[in-house]
Amino acid sequence: MKIICIGRNYRAHIQELDHTDALPSSPQFFMKPDTALHRNNDPFYLPDFSKQLDYETELVVKINRVGKYIDRRFAHRYYSEVGLGIDFTARDLQRQAIAEGLPWEMCKAFDHSAGISPEFIPLEELGGNIQDLHFEMTLNGEVRQQGWTGDMIFSVDEIIAHISKFMTLKIGDLIYTGTPVGVGPLTAGDRLVATLENKVLLDFDIR
Repeated sequence: MKIICIGRNYRAHIQELDHTDALPSSPQFFMKPDTALHRNNDPFYLPDFSKQLDYETELVVKINRVGKYIDRRFAHRYYSEVGLGIDFTARDLQRQAIAEGLPWEMCKAFDHSAGISPEFIPLEELGGNIQDLHFEMTLNGEVRQQGWTGDMIFSVDEIIAHISKFMTLKIGDLIYTGTPVGVGPLTAGDRLVATLENKVLLDFDIR
């Protein structure tokens, strides 16, 4: 099972991080190992190696069949359920890595850095259109992120077609499709709740 994460897929998020209107020409992705999964809405423990641990709420697509060189027209056949995830990011380590031209694994792929909802919802139950889904994350009851998949720079089908040029997608692979504007730091004592079409999928404490 692979965890594939798409970076910079919402225009406003690019602006908040990079202060630029320049958009990527193709989907940009990075990987997390299976040890990164944070499951079952268990409490999330802040790692001691970072002084700024940020949340990034994302729609997650679960691959349901094996595919390689998938044409965009047929990409919709490779998923039927969606959930929510949190791409936990050690932002201070990321800034350092970018400044030094180094890889990002330390800031993105550490243990439990990929929060995943215990439940995935059949897309049919959500109206069937993966590019018309709304999700929201609150921190301590305050709305921090609101996303609409119609705002994605690259659609889910474009993402699947692009990734499958480089690697075979297999059953159970998870694609984190990018985060909307509003990312920010977490502190011990926070409570994070995320909903997909008003259904609570994530609800856990930060310790």
